[in-house]
Amino acid sequence: MSATSLPRPVGRQREVLYLPADGHTVVLGTAGSGKTTLAILRSLYLTDPSTDHGGRTLLVTFNRCLVTYMKHLAGKIERPIIVENYHLFARGYLSSRNKLPSGSICNPNDRLRFISDALIRHQAQTEADGIRSSMLQRPVEFFDEEFQWIQQHGIASAQDYIAAERIGRTTARVPKAARAELFNLYTHYLKQRRRGGKYYDWSDLATSVRHEFQSDDRKRLYRHIVIDEGQDFSPEMLRSLAMAVPKYGSLTFFGDVVQQIYGHRISWRNAGLAAKEIWRFKENYRNTKQISQLALSIANMPDFPDEPDLVEPTAPTADGPLPVLVRLPSEAKEREFIIPQATRLAQTGTVAILFRTRDQERNSHRYLPKESTRLHRNLAHWPQKPGIFHGTYHAAKGLEFDTVFLPFLSNQYWPHPSDIEILGKREAAARDSRLLYVGITRARSNLVLTYSGQLTSLLPRRKDLYQLRTYK
Repeated sequence: MSATSLPRPVGRQREVLYLPADGHTVVLGTAGSGKTTLAILRSLYLTDPSTDHGGRTLLVTFNRCLVTYMKHLAGKIERPIIVENYHLFARGYLSSRNKLPSGSICNPNDRLRFISDALIRHQAQTEADGIRSSMLQRPVEFFDEEFQWIQQHGIASAQDYIAAERIGRTTARVPKAARAELFNLYTHYLKQRRRGGKYYDWSDLATSVRHEFQSDDRKRLYRHIVIDEGQDFSPEMLRSLAMAVPKYGSLTFFGDVVQQIYGHRISWRNAGLAAKEIWRFKENYRNTKQISQLALSIANMPDFPDEPDLVEPTAPTADGPLPVLVRLPSEAKEREFIIPQATRLAQTGTVAILFRTRDQERNSHRYLPKESTRLHRNLAHWPQKPGIFHGTYHAAKGLEFDTVFLPFLSNQYWPHPSDIEILGKREAAARDSRLLYVGITRARSNLVLTYSGQLTSLLPRRKDLYQLRTYK
């Protein structure tokens, strides 16, 4: 086994590589505990043809940008492994079953249009019956979010939806008394979507995959599946992957529930994974103790939701400077402050500038050096040398950089007003707290946070956590 581009596993990490190659294995870790490296090495072990368990192995993750990074890390391994994001796997499987006609997946914009059409029709119907529902006055994004939750949990009937109790949410956004009506609206959306020639959208693709596996008696393509960043997968995704391996095969789940930023709020238990043993890695090998201390302080704040599977990290041994928190008079001044420093540091190391929204990224892109790398789903090759990377927090999921800059940390964006309107203040604050935790823990050695106006309430106010600076 040769993996010269990857760090050598240490301590208990070595043990998890050679766990049994059948059944379900759950590995929970903290940020920086080396889960991605372990996922690659675990895949390499399971695919080894010289062993009795050796078989075709899929390493699957959620973030397409992370797939490119993982292929970069594994590039020097003598025996290649198959790395895909979930939706590529799902589309490939449905195609093999002749269940994916061209253009049959609904894109996000069309989805909102179909929901709007369904909402208009449903409102007309209820008003004709002399009923006026206050729930139907919500923005279309509210219904989009709730429909995603229904789909991601595989809820197939109004009765199941009414019975569901806060599975994966900090609050129940729809009272039980209104759920039958909302599920009726959801069925109208599905009808509108089918009329538009779309059989799937990205949220219910996994349910279709699961249903196909239930009737598929063909030999499974993969003997083993390894899931990295498993907390990003919906329950239906995990269920479908569990059905994609034979009884004599294995499924290995690597995840950190604290970094769940897509709103599923699920445990691997909710998806029915029957693990014989749970492995927990508390060692943080990525961040300095100063960066880790800030991240842990965020995880201990009231806005951060409680998690039964939280793995609280031990203090890293690596020492470094305190994170720098800089107040500036405007967003333009934030860019003027960050870009020259990022350009200088990028001469000798990797530097990431991460943004809360795509609009912030687009508005800042023209100020960045032309040779900088944008983190996005279609990134085909990972740079082989130091430089500047930029993108959203979501795009940087699972990645790491020597230095990270996090601009625009004002209460104007954190929590984001549109999320508050759709999710409610509590849920929006919980989700954005996780997002901030993810951004902070991307930094190996240096972390710089900037804001103008009033600092977000999602950051702790302890002065001992930062180097505080103010510029006019």
